[in-house]
Amino acid sequence: MDFNLTKEQELLRDGLTKFLSSRYDLQTSRAAAKLGEGWQPDIWRGFAEELGILGATLPEESGGIGGGAVEAMVIAEALGHALVIEPFVDTVVVAGGLLQRAGGDAAQNVLEDLVGGAAVVAVAATEPTSGDNWYSVETTARRDGDEWVLDGAKIVVVSAPFATHLLVTARTSGDTTDKDGISLFLVETASAGSGFTAHHYRTVDDRRASDLEFDGLRLPASALLGPEGQAGPSLELARDEGAAAVCAEAVGGMRKVLADTVEYCKQRQQFGQPIGSFQALQHRMVDMHMEVEQASAAMYLAVLNLDSDAVTRAKAVSAAKATVGRAARFVGQNAVQLHGGMGMTEELAIGHYFKRLTALQYEYGSTAAHVSRYAELTRP
Repeated sequence: MDFNLTKEQELLRDGLTKFLSSRYDLQTSRAAAKLGEGWQPDIWRGFAEELGILGATLPEESGGIGGGAVEAMVIAEALGHALVIEPFVDTVVVAGGLLQRAGGDAAQNVLEDLVGGAAVVAVAATEPTSGDNWYSVETTARRDGDEWVLDGAKIVVVSAPFATHLLVTARTSGDTTDKDGISLFLVETASAGSGFTAHHYRTVDDRRASDLEFDGLRLPASALLGPEGQAGPSLELARDEGAAAVCAEAVGGMRKVLADTVEYCKQRQQFGQPIGSFQALQHRMVDMHMEVEQASAAMYLAVLNLDSDAVTRAKAVSAAKATVGRAARFVGQNAVQLHGGMGMTEELAIGHYFKRLTALQYEYGSTAAHVSRYAELTRP
């Protein structure tokens, strides 16, 4: 495998890192998360207009640059390092991929708005009884003349409180757990009207999410994206793309947590000397470093196999998600422990990173779910 970035990818990384170091303040982002809108629209516009990263992985006909999984990895890792709360992975990687594969005028229009920073798209695929299984869909969509009627519920739809559009999975045929018969619908939140209710809340890692209910929500015929009942393969790919991207985000966050912990241990005095001089703590930080490097290697494995066949891709992504989940838990917990009681305070960044690393273990499939999938795929 080639782990070297191209010159263009290095410029993308360096430009984003410089932007975040000068423009993205942790305290400001926490204030926006806790007391404001839940994100910073001016930062999102900067991503679109100044950096162009919202189109980095999207096709040129939509106004994008036409990059791929490696570009998504570079961006997600930088965003994780800065603990960015704006929904790049949810909107650009996952929703953008679904829209691109669905095709059609409606999807194309949203993609163009997404690249320009005017659209934020949230994927509503998780249901109260589905757990990690996106194929377990009880939400239904039925035809009524020239319209679709949507009924059902979705939970923990991240970024939905400020999303302009929703991508909603609904069953148009088949039984609840069939892989066939799932369709994808585009819902404009501003014009949803009656039949649509949303309960917004803040998650443990300072993101915004919603629980949604659809009660006879009427949608135009154009709301159906792609062929009816055939969204399953695209959803499976989107979930793997999202998992690989959050692995990259976690690696960026772990690198920052490790660096801050090493620096703290050089400064914190105990018994008249820095605690970083104690051999036991040095061994602990070496263990943290090893976990980060293993997670990084597994993340590369997943990213470089996203274009492989479905089974190879699934094995690589699940191996990465399981490895990164274990590493995020180990690095986060040990960083907090080495900081002592200060590690979980609001004043220090380490506590905010710990919460995000904990949440990342469950996004796009939990660590346990990916261990189970890998075991199933590798069973003789």
